[in-house]
Amino acid sequence: MFIVLGINHNTAPVEVRERVAFEPKSLVPALLDAQENLGNEGVAILSTCNRTELYLETNESPKRALEWMAKWHGLDASMLDDVNYVVTDDDAASHLMKVASGLDSLILGEPQILGQLKSAYAVALDAGTLSSGLHRTFQQVFSTAKRIRTETAIGKNPVSVAYAAVSLARQIFSELETKTALLIGAGETIRLASQHLIQQGVKKLIIANRTLNNAQSLASELNDLAETEAILLSDIPEYLHRADIVISSTASQLPILGKGAVESALKQRKHALMFMVDIAVPRDIEHEVDDLDDVYLFTVDDLSEVIEENRRSREEAAAEAEAIIEQCREQWVRDSRAAHKVDLIKLYRARSSDTRDQELQRALSALESGESADKVLKRFASNLTNKLIHHPTTELNKAISEGDSEIINLAQRLLDLGENPDEPED
Repeated sequence: MFIVLGINHNTAPVEVRERVAFEPKSLVPALLDAQENLGNEGVAILSTCNRTELYLETNESPKRALEWMAKWHGLDASMLDDVNYVVTDDDAASHLMKVASGLDSLILGEPQILGQLKSAYAVALDAGTLSSGLHRTFQQVFSTAKRIRTETAIGKNPVSVAYAAVSLARQIFSELETKTALLIGAGETIRLASQHLIQQGVKKLIIANRTLNNAQSLASELNDLAETEAILLSDIPEYLHRADIVISSTASQLPILGKGAVESALKQRKHALMFMVDIAVPRDIEHEVDDLDDVYLFTVDDLSEVIEENRRSREEAAAEAEAIIEQCREQWVRDSRAAHKVDLIKLYRARSSDTRDQELQRALSALESGESADKVLKRFASNLTNKLIHHPTTELNKAISEGDSEIINLAQRLLDLGENPDEPED
């Protein structure tokens, strides 16, 4: 069974989402632990600022997976009871296609999620936790997302959480051309934010990162488009007063910016307005910063107005995308049935072959020891027949005794029996 177990921006606030987020360095240990403790054939994990989802091929119940997630994060499982969602099989495949296409994102059609899903797939592949079924599903999902991007206008305009943050900055400041932006982090979200800021006229960017090389690398990419500086996270207090706009998106498990540092920067700025967007989960900026008079602090949950405007503009493209997903969902069902059929037939043939080989080896050994061929062949035929029909006969007898017409009818079809399998034919 293919299962998706998740918690996202529609089901839980950021306070909950940040507690179930997986750090990048913990993903491989988590994958291996989930596979071992849940008896999964395959497992992959997606963890972003807006969602955490487990993708499982397993016969275990989703409840066990939820309990595992809670235990991994040191939480009481009951805390997640009302904020999780579970979808299975073709519904799960359809859900994953929507996620990959940006149809289930905070901002409809945002492209980042596809890259994040591909990363989740790659990590699971490297960890050895991908089953053949999950591998096949991911490939179909990626193909579907590509088709939607090609055949619809869902990705016509550059839309992402970063884009929404910059759009909001444009509403706060009438002119961005004179503003300086501090970008905390150097990942894809910050890269997108920097591009959108430059497109909106921002000329000065300060890029802060835990690793200076990463900050310098991004700064050098943008150097021809804006005046850029690269600093360490520890240098932020020295530069913060220069920032009119602060956009933060790191994988830190602890806040990067505290209320005290922002208060100090405001004094240096003579309380000139500061606009801050904290895209990270867990949050990079202490929520107490929002109490300061001269700061506008927004989290990903506060971008709803920009997001809703974008959602309305993309509804027609989304409807087209849904139609494509429905086609691809049906194809997934057909492919899954075909794969299951092949696997089942392979297993049945392999077991029958093993039984045959075991009996054949016994017969050959008997011939080598001097037994007559006639005697050996009769015993070989009898033993092979008995072993091949033992389990089907046992189950058929049970079905007949219990009056299980479904099993009886199925046995008649599979074994080419007469109308009454409990009575010999004339």
